[in-house]
Amino acid sequence: MVESSKGPQIRRRAVLGTLTAGATASVGGCLRRARSVAGWDSRTQVSLRIKTLPADSDPYALHAARMIVSWYQAAGIDAQVIPVSEEELLRQVLLGNDFDIFLARTASLDRDPDILYGLLHSRFADTRGWQNPFGYTDLDVDEWLETQRRATGDRRADVVTDLIESIGRSQPFTVLCFSDEIRAARSENYRSWQRAELHSPYGYLRLNTVAETDGPAGDDDGDDGSALRIVGTDRRPTENLNPLSVEYRRSNVLTKLLYDSLGRATADGVSPWLAESWTFAETDDSPRATVHLRPDRTWHDGEPLTAEDVAFTYAMLADTSLGATEEREGETEAETRIPAPRFQGRTELVDEVTVVDPSAAVIHFSDCSPQVARRAFTVPILPEHVWEERTDPVSISGIEVGSATEALVTNNIEPVGSGPLRFVENTPRESLVLEPFGEHFLFEESDEDGATGIGPPRFDRLELQIVGSDNAAVGVVADGDADVTATPVGADTVPQIGRSSDVDLLVSQSSSSPYLLGYNTQRPPLTNPRIRHALARLVDRSSITADVFNGYARPAVTLLDGTEWVSDGLEWDGADPMTPFLGSNGDLDLEAVRTEFRNAGFEYEDEKLMRRT
Repeated sequence: MVESSKGPQIRRRAVLGTLTAGATASVGGCLRRARSVAGWDSRTQVSLRIKTLPADSDPYALHAARMIVSWYQAAGIDAQVIPVSEEELLRQVLLGNDFDIFLARTASLDRDPDILYGLLHSRFADTRGWQNPFGYTDLDVDEWLETQRRATGDRRADVVTDLIESIGRSQPFTVLCFSDEIRAARSENYRSWQRAELHSPYGYLRLNTVAETDGPAGDDDGDDGSALRIVGTDRRPTENLNPLSVEYRRSNVLTKLLYDSLGRATADGVSPWLAESWTFAETDDSPRATVHLRPDRTWHDGEPLTAEDVAFTYAMLADTSLGATEEREGETEAETRIPAPRFQGRTELVDEVTVVDPSAAVIHFSDCSPQVARRAFTVPILPEHVWEERTDPVSISGIEVGSATEALVTNNIEPVGSGPLRFVENTPRESLVLEPFGEHFLFEESDEDGATGIGPPRFDRLELQIVGSDNAAVGVVADGDADVTATPVGADTVPQIGRSSDVDLLVSQSSSSPYLLGYNTQRPPLTNPRIRHALARLVDRSSITADVFNGYARPAVTLLDGTEWVSDGLEWDGADPMTPFLGSNGDLDLEAVRTEFRNAGFEYEDEKLMRRT
């Protein structure tokens, strides 16, 4: 009787439970419907716009963006490519934060893990410029970034591994590949093209003339000396030579030939350049280094270069207003501090510079190791007597405009630097002429076996000519009107180069300028790291390197790809170990894709990826 009396009760409860569940589901459905009508629970299709360069600005970017958009669309995303001029793209991404996703090739990067500090630390998330353009914040990543600055040896290597893994999980950006640098060159006037490594600012200084001129070009009298004629498609160096300008710097090659830094990056770290030497003090506190300048240096205009210029440079790059607006009524010191859009990740390492005498200064660093501190030596040193007048706010007709100073917006023509080349003349959008600066210390070294391992220029003039396309640039070289293409050209020009018997094909795999997808992590739905991770898995980098770059590229996992900092388990091995492609041979596995996005908290409706708004 006990069992028979409980059985119906159990069955009754089961039935009631089912009815209750059904009623709850029904009520839930009604509530969702009501909320949707009321606007509380509306859902829309995920919509993403990829901004990138037009085909005439970059031979690869637009094609790659279209491939990625096709994968996005197959995954149910409302996706579109928006081509934008290079100058405008940099303004929108780096200054305006006006993007969902951008696809671009970065400027040349250092190969030290500390490059990631400026790119990703949350302290820069609300600033504008080259530092953290993604608006990315992650406390774990912040901790690894800070720890790697202090750590040394094996400990730093372990920290960097943890850092790369954390970035890989949250995907503030997705590295696509490192493309080979393809150039066309003639060998009738200059040789050593392969050795020159023209992606480096010092590549042009490593060229030898066919006539094997032993002395510097400046030894010749008259106008019958040799000219190095280069041709490119980027018109901006003919209009602006400001090393700080965000929208004018695709490449640092010419500005680094105009401006010296205390040290230069090499395969072994940072070596003295404008500095004759530096010595780090033995201390348990934050590092400090005594820097000795090469004696008797001058700027291109003849003014002496001293340690005062060094102190001024680091102060200005930390605060381009240099307090010039501090006394304006109603403003706080914080409101007048306007960070420069370039170099802040490196200059932020410097706390203070104390001038000892005209040729020596003591640089006090923040909490970091001496190895990381040396990165601060690679910023361009600026002449105080020129740039001190550029620390006032920008104004138009006497009205101040935005949070910018003249230092950031001046076109800086004519530039005054101390580098091995100096400015001669320019025709905006057409040409630029530089010439060797005979007072540079390279002219004092007997040969390339000197302290720097680099000799003086072997040419009398460097002439840059601007044309409209990569094919046109190759044509100028083939016709004998230029010696080399200044900037890399697309892989589709390789047959054109091969057909010319007088032109050599130069292919360098030493590029440190990767292509990447950058996500605006402050704009929904990209605020969710899970969707960024899922988006990365929609991209087949092997297909991109084959179809877009014709094989002249290598897929990559991280910005540090190809360095000692990437452990075996984090290297590309036919796939990204952290975000492998959700498919094969360029075809998505749609079932796996939908599972991935559902696990990220999204839903599908009529094969469209939906999000709550």
